[in-house]
Amino acid sequence: MTQYNLIATTTFGMEGVVKEELKKLGYRNLDIANGKIEFKGNEKDICRTNLHLRSAERVLIKVGEFKAVDFDQLYERTKELPWDWFLNEDSEFPVSGKSVKSQLHHVPTCQSITKKAIVDNLKERYKKSWFEESGPRYKIEVALYKDIATLTIDTSGQGLHKRGYRQLSSPAPLQETIAAGMIYLSKWSPDRILIDPFAGSGTIPIEAALYAKNIPPGLNREYDFQKWPLINDQLWQEVKSEAVAEIKDDLQPRLIAAYDRDEEMVSMGRYHAEKAGVDDLIHFQKQDFKDFSSNRKYGYIITNPPYGMRMSKESEVKELYKLMGEKLLPFTTWSFYILSAYENFEKLFSKEASKRRKLYNGGIKVDFYQYYGPWPPRND
Repeated sequence: MTQYNLIATTTFGMEGVVKEELKKLGYRNLDIANGKIEFKGNEKDICRTNLHLRSAERVLIKVGEFKAVDFDQLYERTKELPWDWFLNEDSEFPVSGKSVKSQLHHVPTCQSITKKAIVDNLKERYKKSWFEESGPRYKIEVALYKDIATLTIDTSGQGLHKRGYRQLSSPAPLQETIAAGMIYLSKWSPDRILIDPFAGSGTIPIEAALYAKNIPPGLNREYDFQKWPLINDQLWQEVKSEAVAEIKDDLQPRLIAAYDRDEEMVSMGRYHAEKAGVDDLIHFQKQDFKDFSSNRKYGYIITNPPYGMRMSKESEVKELYKLMGEKLLPFTTWSFYILSAYENFEKLFSKEASKRRKLYNGGIKVDFYQYYGPWPPRND
C-alpha cells in the first residue's frame, strides 16, 4: 500500500480532541494546527479514520504544498503534482478554494488556475483534449494561507457529521461531531447515568450511546473514496468487519436519559436512536425542565440548552439558566457539561465553571462550560 500525507479537519476548538482520537487509533507523529491534524497513512487508514473518527469533519489527502505568490507559480507547481495517481480519464474533480492572508486573494481565479493546471497535467498523461468528468468524484481544494498553497483531495464526500441516522430535520440542531467532542471532553463512562434534559432530536444521547457501544459513527453512510479504483471494496469491507467485531452489546439498558418538553422532538429522538442502533440504551421522555429530578447519587448532565440565538427570547433564556442553577447545583456529586452561546451563562447559573472551552457550532461561537463533580467510590 502507498503512504499518503493525510489531514483530519476539525471545527475550531476540536483539534485536541481529534488528535487524541487519532492516538487511540494508533497513529503517531501527529502535526496539529488550527482546524487540522496531519498524519501519515495508507489506503486502509483512509477507510479506518473516516469510519472511526467521531469529532473530525473530513479526511483529506494532501497532494502537495508550496509557496505561491503569483498565478504563474500556482499554475506551474500545481501542474507538477501527481494528479494521474488519483484521477482517471473519467474522474469528476470539482475545485473549491479559500485564501487567508495571501497575495493570491481572489478565490475564483485561484480555483480556475488550479483546475486548468490539473486538466493540462491529465492531457499530457492520457493524451486527450477533453474530459467528460462522468466518473467517481474527487473533490479538490486549493487553500492558501500566508502565501502557502495546500492542494488536497477530500476522501469523505459529505462531512463526517453526516452519520446517516438523523433523517428528520429539527430547529437549531447540534452538529454530531460537536456532540461527540462534548462526550469525549466530559470523560463520561457508561458506569454512570447520563441525562440530557434538553435533548431535542437526540444528538447528544445518541452520540453517547454510539460511544458506549463502540459503534463507529460512520458505519451506516457512504464516502467518496468507496467509488475510487484506488481503494477496493474488499479492503473497505475488511475494515468494517474489524470494527463490527469490536461493538459492545452487553451494556445496561437505558443508561442514558433524553428529556424534552416537545413531544415531536421526543418522537424524533426515538426514531433517530433506532436508526443509529442504540435505542436500547436511551430512555426518551417528554418532560419540562422544571420537573427535573433524580435519585441517583452520581451522574452526568451533558446538554445544549436553548441560548437565544435561534429559538428563544432572551428573557426566557435568562429565566431558564437561573432555573438550571436552582435545579442542578444541589446535585453536588454530579458533573455538568453545558454548551451555550450566552455570554453571562455562569452568572445566571450562579456558579463559575471548572473549565471553559471555546467551540463553534454551525458557525456560532459557543462556550463549553465544564463543572467537575467528584468520582464515585470504587465500590459505589
